[in-house]
Amino acid sequence: MGPIDYLVVEFPGGRTTGEGMPLLVDLVDRGVIRLLDLAFLRREADGSVTALELADLDRGGRLDLAVFEGVSSGLLGRDDLDEAAAALEPGSSAAVVVYENLWAAPLAAALRRSGARMVAGGRIPVQDVLASLDAAEAAPGSAGGPRPTVGR
Repeated sequence: MGPIDYLVVEFPGGRTTGEGMPLLVDLVDRGVIRLLDLAFLRREADGSVTALELADLDRGGRLDLAVFEGVSSGLLGRDDLDEAAAALEPGSSAAVVVYENLWAAPLAAALRRSGARMVAGGRIPVQDVLASLDAAEAAPGSAGGPRPTVGR
């Protein structure tokens, strides 16, 4: 099994376009990730949390979300959704995605077979990477060469 990650994606004011959904399907179709859980929620203005159904998000039938129906492994519990909702601004909605990184599964298996073990992990926020690249580019004596496109 590959590493398991999660994302909480906030939609300020509850505005969703569905633009990312085909890209999520593409990652699954190409075997890059396996969706384990997908949940949607809304944090009301009074701070209460409401679970949303796919039908609540289909924008009057303009989004075909049937492919995501029933995506639930049971890993994502109510306490997880409450924690995700606590990060949201009131009046916003969110998608909570739990996924396996299939691309890393063969590497993880090989490392386990060789006796290696994961002792730390993490993720560097894209905003931090961009700020660091901007600072390095602006530094005196900077090569000023082409900059990698990270999340832009």
